[in-house]
Amino acid sequence: MSLRFTLLATSLFAAFPALADEVNIYSHRQPELVQPLFDAFTAETGIAVNVAFVGSGMVERLVAEGRRSPADLVMTVDIARLMQVVDAGVTQAVASPALDAAIPAEFRDPAAHWFGLTSRARIIYAARDRVAEGDVTTYEDLADPKWKGRICTRQGSSDYNVALAAAYLAHHGEAATRDWLAALKSNLARKPEGGDRDQVKAIWAGQCDISLGNTYYMGQMLADPEQIAWAEAVRLVFPVFENGGTHMNVSGMAMTNAAPNHDAALKLMEFLASDAAQAIYAETNHEFPVKPGVARSDLVASWGDFTPDTLGLIDVARLRPAALKLIQEVNFDG
Repeated sequence: MSLRFTLLATSLFAAFPALADEVNIYSHRQPELVQPLFDAFTAETGIAVNVAFVGSGMVERLVAEGRRSPADLVMTVDIARLMQVVDAGVTQAVASPALDAAIPAEFRDPAAHWFGLTSRARIIYAARDRVAEGDVTTYEDLADPKWKGRICTRQGSSDYNVALAAAYLAHHGEAATRDWLAALKSNLARKPEGGDRDQVKAIWAGQCDISLGNTYYMGQMLADPEQIAWAEAVRLVFPVFENGGTHMNVSGMAMTNAAPNHDAALKLMEFLASDAAQAIYAETNHEFPVKPGVARSDLVASWGDFTPDTLGLIDVARLRPAALKLIQEVNFDG
């Protein structure tokens, strides 16, 4: 098994010539979304960056490869996936005063195994012509019977919705979370399906009135001629938890145990936390920089200010299994 995974990993980077200075990355994020960052890094340092998109099975692959893995870094799009990689024992702690200074404590692992790169909010997309401002302001509001047959969402078992349910669990406890999930399910206009942008399309088509989605999808839709009409049909609402704030998540990075190019990989990690890279990443992916003082893109800034939830990301990630169990108990996706 491990040999098969190692050969597969080797083939992932086979198209790239072996260089004295390079960094190999396993990424959950599509390479084209992060390539501008790596191009800037290579231009500045001369160090090549090779990216292999790993849509699923990243943890299993790294475990099977062990110390023979060609990967130096992993990049993920969710705190739960970061924690899964760390909990599998395939990462190493990184000692870097530069990273500690650039990335606030709430966006990095106390044990220095993972570091956040950008953050995003899980918000509500509301039909401009059918949902008045102030009609929905909290996540708890989604359980109100007035929304029966009016809500669309991707599957409850998706990473982003499990993280939201875990945050709800942290705020309200098991019984209240189970009741909220059951009420939310009863308010759905259709069976959970598709991605966040598909829900906005459904609002545009009149199939539902509100949906859950990550903030950056608005930027992606506005950049796609086919999807601009969907985006213009909705208004962004930044809901909060009662006695809390808007649910946040992160994209992030970690160094593998193998890290055959350790020093070059550390240089890349520190570059990704720099002002220049944070600005590029935020502009390219329509997300919020984690480094204080780095401005949001003009588009993201136009969405307005909001109050982020203060729950620790690690606390949310630790409750993920319990949240998923509750989602399955109410048969949310059934």
